[in-house]
Amino acid sequence: MKLNFASLWPMLFIGMGFLLLVAGGLGGGGWGDGLFGPTPTATPEQIVPTRTPVGTAASALATPPPVFAAAVPTPPAGLPLVVPPAHNPIGAITAAQRWGATFPEGAYAQTVADLGLGFGSYLNWHADLETEGTEAMYWRMVRVGEEGLANDTWESLTELAQTNPGSFWLVGNEMDVKWQDNVTAEQYAAIYHEVYTHLKAADPTAYVGIGGISQPTPLRMAYLDSILLSYSTSHGTPLPTDFWNVHAFILPEEVDSWGVDIPPGMSAVRGEQYGLDEHDNLAIFAQNIIAFREWMAARGYRERPLVVTEYGILMPPDYGFEPERVAQFLAGTLDFFTTAADPTLGYPADDNKLVQWWFWYAVYDTADRYPAGNLYNPTTNQLTQVGEVWARYERE
Repeated sequence: MKLNFASLWPMLFIGMGFLLLVAGGLGGGGWGDGLFGPTPTATPEQIVPTRTPVGTAASALATPPPVFAAAVPTPPAGLPLVVPPAHNPIGAITAAQRWGATFPEGAYAQTVADLGLGFGSYLNWHADLETEGTEAMYWRMVRVGEEGLANDTWESLTELAQTNPGSFWLVGNEMDVKWQDNVTAEQYAAIYHEVYTHLKAADPTAYVGIGGISQPTPLRMAYLDSILLSYSTSHGTPLPTDFWNVHAFILPEEVDSWGVDIPPGMSAVRGEQYGLDEHDNLAIFAQNIIAFREWMAARGYRERPLVVTEYGILMPPDYGFEPERVAQFLAGTLDFFTTAADPTLGYPADDNKLVQWWFWYAVYDTADRYPAGNLYNPTTNQLTQVGEVWARYERE
């Protein structure tokens, strides 16, 4: 199944370029394991807005605010720009490996082997899942916090790296969100250096990449700029990463409000003010990915692959996100991922495609707090309507 998003892509790109010229510096706006891992600390109220009383939702959302292309922050003074490598740092990217999803503990064999969903990559916000007998690529994640490692030990990372050579490693998960890994830019730069150098020493063939921010907005990109500047100041070299990683949710950024709040250590009180009905806006989704690729290119990282390790729908059906609507959003995003390319921003080693891998949230949410995006119903042992779209999507 494919929506005709690909044919709209050139017009979308041109339109967003025009908006960038008009809007200038306008801008302003994810999810991960603290919500989905073994010890969640967030409550649904921190993510989902207070429900609008029945009878007022339609009128409140009848005239959504205009969509402006995200403004990419100017690189901060003193930030060294990375010299891109001469060769592809990852190697061949198989078609199957592009397709990924997030899995709760113990779900992989059942949902993939029994239901044939066609995942080439998967992650579960941990590093130590047993992968013997699986064909898909497991992306290992090292959770971090203010004190350094959150879930692992240095000894366990050494053993995992040496017994699983050539693995893909993600350092941190939504470090920009206070109920996720929750570290300042300076703290993250220091932790990242420790984990990166440790993994590379244990396995020189490992692929290590930065953790994913919750969404690629100007506020979050400024947070990443602070990480890059802190790293280069402390270590005298640009931050090394084998790939870039981002989440692609659409949620508001405001202190003590629903959404993703403000990155730790930043003095801003608000960023993007996305409304509830924009949570599945495909134009915003696309423009934010484009803006992040612009950000990468402006900092010398264009010749790095990009992975979207988490995206999907967090709003429940009774907020208007019924299965048909979620399925349409999924199909539209898959059209974007499989077709979006740009000769000035994309990854040269991959025909200038903007994104190399993508991970839908989720196969199913074990806590049943964000079920709208579930691909699989563990109670009925059947694919959901959204899962049927994923399973039937034409893979080229």
